[in-house]
Amino acid sequence: MKIVTVIGARPQFIKAAMVSRAIAVYNNIDENHKIKECILHTGQHYDKNMNDVFFKELGLKKPDWQLCCGGIASSTKMLSEMLTGIEKALLECQPDYVLVYGDTNSTLAGALAASQLHIPVVHVEAGLRSFNKWMPEEINRILTDHMSSILFCPTYKAIENLAKENITDGMFYTGDVMYDAALSFGKVAEEKSGILSELGLQPEKFRLCTVHRAENTDHPERLTQIILALVEIAVPDCPVILPLHPRTKAYIKNYNLNATIATNESLRLIEPVDYLDMVMLEKNAKTILTDSGGVQKEAYFFRTPCVTLREETEWTETVEAGWNQIVGYNTEKIVESLELNPERLEIKEYGDGHAAEKIVNAIAKSYEAGIH
Repeated sequence: MKIVTVIGARPQFIKAAMVSRAIAVYNNIDENHKIKECILHTGQHYDKNMNDVFFKELGLKKPDWQLCCGGIASSTKMLSEMLTGIEKALLECQPDYVLVYGDTNSTLAGALAASQLHIPVVHVEAGLRSFNKWMPEEINRILTDHMSSILFCPTYKAIENLAKENITDGMFYTGDVMYDAALSFGKVAEEKSGILSELGLQPEKFRLCTVHRAENTDHPERLTQIILALVEIAVPDCPVILPLHPRTKAYIKNYNLNATIATNESLRLIEPVDYLDMVMLEKNAKTILTDSGGVQKEAYFFRTPCVTLREETEWTETVEAGWNQIVGYNTEKIVESLELNPERLEIKEYGDGHAAEKIVNAIAKSYEAGIH
């Protein structure tokens, strides 16, 4: 069996690393039915130095195909470039499945290219919904789910969402592959990351913030409100650490917000960090403020309270369990959220840390059953 895995963004590298590792384990157990995985990197998020470090950290093999689709301002043009490159690779490889992750342009492009060539699509992290169609990610995940033959759902709510859209075949509840990664790389980060000492930080005596979504960065009022909140909450005894996404860095400059940031030295802007350093920061922060879906979950995995700088979330169970507050971009609401201390409960449906293994076994059984 041959699989082409399409990835293009850092969260996808993490998920793919866990599934690739599970494929290697499966191949060692079943010598007669090996899975050959080829990796296509669209280049959607690509920096040569960061990319090489990231792949090395995760133990992810070098891509078999490397496209250069990053830095394209228009999503339509980016999709066009991706479709052309992915189609060429699929025609060359003739895989039995195309495996895609999450909700990026790379996800949608992989699913579209495969569908046009009548290759079954496997979607990991299927069924998530924010119910906000202004978000490009929401459109990407809906379209991908409706093109997929095999859908791996991280939560029971995801299965319910698919059923409401009349998708009932080919669904599997597996738990969350990101939880697998948190368990695996959390221990590695403790051993290898020196980010806390480098930044002079003490556990639970700093807050971590990430901002990168277009709904925040592309609107001057929203980004300004968020920055004003960070300036207000950052204090010497509990600084705010903000690893600066390139998109956010550009808009901070465009909106003349650097002067506002400079008024408080406890709001510390740093360069993007590698995965192990990010894990270490997430594990040790007093609070995480973010507009990232992945970081919301990782906050829970490491039992760090989270404040989400959006009006909705795909991960509603984190809110219901008290680990996550949805506050949007309003300065006052962000500041007030840090004074609240809701009851926090365990979330069981993210699984047992073996989601990747379940995914690989289900793909193998589907292939044996003739679903390809």
